[in-house]
Amino acid sequence: MDLMTNHFKGGLKSGKRQIGLWLALMNGYSAELCAGAGFDWVLIDAEHAPNTLESILHQLQAIAPYGIAPVVRPVNHDPDLLKLLLDMGVQTLLVPNVESAEQAIALAGAVRYPPRGYRGVGHVLGRASRWGRIGDYLKRADEEICLLVQIESRKGMDNLEAIAAIDGVDGLFVGPADLSASLGHLGDMAHPDATAAIDRTFDRIVGTGKPVGTIAGGAANTKRLFARGCSFVAAGVDALLLAGAVDRLAKELRE
Repeated sequence: MDLMTNHFKGGLKSGKRQIGLWLALMNGYSAELCAGAGFDWVLIDAEHAPNTLESILHQLQAIAPYGIAPVVRPVNHDPDLLKLLLDMGVQTLLVPNVESAEQAIALAGAVRYPPRGYRGVGHVLGRASRWGRIGDYLKRADEEICLLVQIESRKGMDNLEAIAAIDGVDGLFVGPADLSASLGHLGDMAHPDATAAIDRTFDRIVGTGKPVGTIAGGAANTKRLFARGCSFVAAGVDALLLAGAVDRLAKELRE
């Protein structure tokens, strides 16, 4: 049995533009439905959606046959939580609110085995190694792990180049809602000062040579962000797409 190749990480290295979809419905059935749509990756959100380890596992299992890359956003930087997610089979993590090189160093260590890091060795109990059936898992696991760090505060923006320079950080993700709020424009991502700061952040990340990603609303905005230099963009959110569809249907029926 062979270790699964992380095609999302490979796409980042090759410069491929990768279109994603945000999953917040916490359900394996809906995750499987979305996995068949043709996106390159999906993000299982456990920061702002109340996902549990069990609900994340069910979604990973549901989308596995479709060849789409799963990314998981944990609620925090807890290395014990990251260890559980990795042992569960997660290969790409998007860690929220990274504000310093020191935090990035700690995260890079948490997702790697010794001597490069300090990830706990319990692979034979985990889905990631197929319960020990992947014989060379310990030797090869690190090369397939992808660490994305989220820049979503003024402090993170100030330390951006230092964060990007850390070995083991594979890409940076700009969180427009929190970054706008941190700059004094809560709930107003369209404010000219906010959009200018976010655009400068994209440019600075591209200048570091590291891939940059973000979340968009709709096809037109997704294409615009790719044109700005983004490598991976989430084009929508399952919960919002469902809400929008049912709202439109109800409105049409009432008119």
